Amino acid sequence: MPVDLQAPNPADLLPVPGVRIGSTMAGIRKPGRRDLSVWLLDEGAAVGGVFTQNRYCAAPVQLCREHLQRPGIRAFLINTGNANAGTGADGLARAKRSCVALAAKLGIQAEQVLPFSTGVIMETLPVERIEAGLDAAIAAAAPAQWFEAAQAIMTTDTLPKAASRRIEIEGRPVTLSGIAKGAGMIRPNMATMLGFIATDACVDPGLLNALAREAADASFNRITVDGDTSTNDSFVVVATQKAGHAPITDLNSPAGQALRDALNDLAVQLAQAIVRDGEGATKFIRVQIDGGRDEAECRLAAYAVAHSPLVKTAFFASDPNLGRILAAVGYAGIADLDQNRIEMHLGDVHVVTQGGRHPAYVEAEAAKVMAASDILVRVHLGRGTASSTVWTCDFSEDYVRINADYRS
Repeated sequence: MPVDLQAPNPADLLPVPGVRIGSTMAGIRKPGRRDLSVWLLDEGAAVGGVFTQNRYCAAPVQLCREHLQRPGIRAFLINTGNANAGTGADGLARAKRSCVALAAKLGIQAEQVLPFSTGVIMETLPVERIEAGLDAAIAAAAPAQWFEAAQAIMTTDTLPKAASRRIEIEGRPVTLSGIAKGAGMIRPNMATMLGFIATDACVDPGLLNALAREAADASFNRITVDGDTSTNDSFVVVATQKAGHAPITDLNSPAGQALRDALNDLAVQLAQAIVRDGEGATKFIRVQIDGGRDEAECRLAAYAVAHSPLVKTAFFASDPNLGRILAAVGYAGIADLDQNRIEMHLGDVHVVTQGGRHPAYVEAEAAKVMAASDILVRVHLGRGTASSTVWTCDFSEDYVRINADYRS
């Protein structure tokens, strides 16, 4: 069950002028579920994206990177149930064929289509089923289809993940809406996920990649479920230029800052929803590392704690096994770390001081913190003023069961 997470209310998801979304059941892997969707973008939209750092990346990731080298993206084509990864030249050819098929129906060029796939790796993409489902997906395309779009990209997710924001820029209303999927194979750089955010803000197209990268670094690159980096991770930001304010040419201007703040906030909500819906998760855990010389070493320590199976299973058991957390900080890779300067809190309970057990520490108090569904771990390195936070979840028996049964 997801941790303190509910499905979004479709009425709260705001249409973004210049974007229409349609989805259908194409039977790509399993019958009776939405597994194919198209996004149709008005001419003039700008698109930026960031993708997996896994060198064994999927065919659609390769095509997205190639197609984004030129302006004028007009459509997305997204399928679940099949990752089209580890499929060699045939997989790339099938991804290209799907782009050609959608482009022909829309009267655009194949290079104006971005393809995205998620699902089982090393299985042949059933491109014929995708082609057969395109007419239904296109016919369903409408502005107010964000909830259905979130459903259509789910794999092992138990809930759709979607959210919206409404801000003002120069007195004009600006809308941001986004969806994401992910529950397993989640690790920073990037998390195994698909994420899409669209806004009608007017933005210099040259800024979209920077906006996407900054939002990813503030959100999707700060989450981990199991430490596995997927082959298909993609996060894309669209600006349709429909809001009517003067174009944003500087992200540090008041208008640029308002947009980036709203975008980052929306991305954080979606990223945290992925962790709360982590496969088999029962606890949502914030790992906050303070007192580092720079943010990079704080993130090293935060990731070490958040990735550790020993730490994560202790949280599942509500067992305040503090040594596991300290050991993870110790092997994080901070060569000159002084263990005698480390302080640690579980929630508000001060459990470690000067590298050892706090004199007033009572294990029952820490156990009470770890029994909660939402937990904060704070470690102070005693080296400086930098800090960083990573969001993760526990490991339960259900994580093993879900991944053991994934292909069946």
